Amino acid sequence: MDLKTAVKSYQFGERAKSELIVSSQLCLALTGFAEGEKAGGKRMLLLLLESVRSELQFAQNSTGQNEFGNAVTSLNDAISLLEGNQPEQASQKIAAAISASTTPAQNAWQVLSEHGFL
Repeated sequence: MDLKTAVKSYQFGERAKSELIVSSQLCLALTGFAEGEKAGGKRMLLLLLESVRSELQFAQNSTGQNEFGNAVTSLNDAISLLEGNQPEQASQKIAAAISASTTPAQNAWQVLSEHGFL
């Protein structure tokens, strides 16, 4: 991996990881919402997940890292599960997206570290 791709991969991976962790926590929080609040909470969470998905797609296109595409696939599954009122299972799919997003960041960390940037 060249340095330019390493910087982008690290940046995209860390940002995605943070956003996905928050998304996962919100999925689990949704289970505790009052019945009258769930529909609005779910709509807002779906908007967030779609935004994160767009960023992951951009990351894959910008870096060529297939792991970001794997994260998109897991996030698509999470969105479907959330739409089906299964937030706990959606959170598990988001965990898979976190794992996929972490891989390019770790690989980039190694490259950047070897070149004295970290």
